[in-house]
Amino acid sequence: MTEWFRKLVNYETVSYFITGVLTTAVDYLVFALVNETMKRHGILVPDPVMTATAVSWVAAVTFAYITNKLAVFKNYDFRPGYLLKEAAGFAGARVLSGLIVMVFMWLTVNQMGWNEYLAKILSSAFNLVFNYVASKFFIFKK
Repeated sequence: MTEWFRKLVNYETVSYFITGVLTTAVDYLVFALVNETMKRHGILVPDPVMTATAVSWVAAVTFAYITNKLAVFKNYDFRPGYLLKEAAGFAGARVLSGLIVMVFMWLTVNQMGWNEYLAKILSSAFNLVFNYVASKFFIFKK
């Protein structure tokens, strides 16, 4: 094994990938549930895709914070001040990536006519990489 491979494939990156896949699953399932519920029950909102995207984002960020803190970065510091700072940094990074995803979804689905599920998959891939970098180097840094 090369040194590059060992640096790339380790507990942290593998566990981040696994929790990232699970977070993506939470995001996708909540998106589909909200989107399909609004369609089936005729719930009228100005933009169903954007509403479903926002709700699924909140669910995914909550899940991601808990799993990243405990399982990936093994950070067990629960002092209130520390948690507040850490959670604010995590939320801030996710707001930035969430805004990028919202713009991407709006452009691809509403303006370009893409299938909303294909657009969701592509935006999730971007999110996985962006959020790892933010978590590793800015939020859960040692």
